[in-house]
Amino acid sequence: MSIVQSTDVMWWITVVEIPALAGLFWLIWHQRQKTEDDLDAARAALDLQTTRVRDGLAAYKLEVAKSYASIGYMKDVERRLTDHLVRIEAKLDGMSKGRRLNG
Repeated sequence: MSIVQSTDVMWWITVVEIPALAGLFWLIWHQRQKTEDDLDAARAALDLQTTRVRDGLAAYKLEVAKSYASIGYMKDVERRLTDHLVRIEAKLDGMSKGRRLNG
């Protein structure tokens, strides 16, 4: 009976176990290759998007630098507005003093 059992075990290993393990090995290897390919594609897409975002940010910074007023220019505008408001205030003060003298 021992020879029959060892033959059955050998037959089982040869016919069932080895092909099953080979199939599992191939499945794992194939899945790993597919995952690595997908990962490479995702990495390339991410690099492309990162480059686009970086270029967009650089263009935005350039646009901001071109279109926004400098601090010197803003100080000049503030000085001119203040001077103009002081002149208006002086005229209004002169008008109110004139009314008191006439009134």
